[in-house]
Order: sequence, then C-alpha cells, then structure tokens
Amino acid sequence: MKINLERINDKYLFELTNKNGHKVLLDRKYSEDYNVKGSSPMELLLMGVAGCSSIDIISILEKQKLQAKSYKMEVFGDRESEPGSPFSKIHVELHIEGDIPPDRIIRAAHLSFDKYCSVSKNLEKTSEIAHSIILNGKKIKIA
Repeated sequence: MKINLERINDKYLFELTNKNGHKVLLDRKYSEDYNVKGSSPMELLLMGVAGCSSIDIISILEKQKLQAKSYKMEVFGDRESEPGSPFSKIHVELHIEGDIPPDRIIRAAHLSFDKYCSVSKNLEKTSEIAHSIILNGKKIKIA
C-alpha cells in the first residue's frame, strides 16, 4: 500500500493520492487566516472507521441475501485537547433501514468491529470503540 502527498497551497492544504489515482484533500481542522478546504488527519481516521466497517457490514449482509434500503453512519471521536492525543473513545452509530432481522445486523456489526475492520483493530489499542444500531428508526439492544 502506498499513498502520495503533495502540498497544493502555501498553507496546510495537501492532496493525497492512492495507487488508483483517487484523491483526498487534507487540511488543518480550523484556521482563522484562511478557508479550510479538506479534512483533518484525525477526521480521516474516523472516516476510515466508518468506511472500513461499512464495507464489512454491507458485504456480510449481502452474503445473507439481505439488502439495506438506507445506510448511514455517524462516528464520534473523543480525545484530550493536548496536541498529539489519541482518541480515547470512538462511538459508531449505524442507521440502517430495510427488511433485516435485528440479530443479523447485530452479528454483522460485531463481526466487523471485533474481527474484520482493520482500521478499528488498529485504533482499539488506544481507543475504546463502541457501536449502536438504529434499525428502521428504532434503537436495538446489542448484547
């Protein structure tokens, strides 16, 4: 795996490119002196959790011939205000709609976070990672 980074302005805006040519803009989280145009590195980590686990969950459901009509995720990260602090807690809230039995989506989420999602597996060494599921508008209890 390889990523290329190139600075594209005279501030903190960078363009990252993967081997397939796909691009992501990376910037400071906030700046008083210019308009921020990209995601911060820590936001990209949370995006990685969302993307990695979502690929797993959708794949697991598809193997069971289950389709989500709607799929959304919110990821919240808590960290100290000290520079260089890792996330202490990450909470993933999955909103999914469709004819999906609660036990199936619970199992798919558990498999992703506990076994398959390499982003979460890397972050769990420094962060407590939890998830909740809202299925068809109702929060379901996770064992």
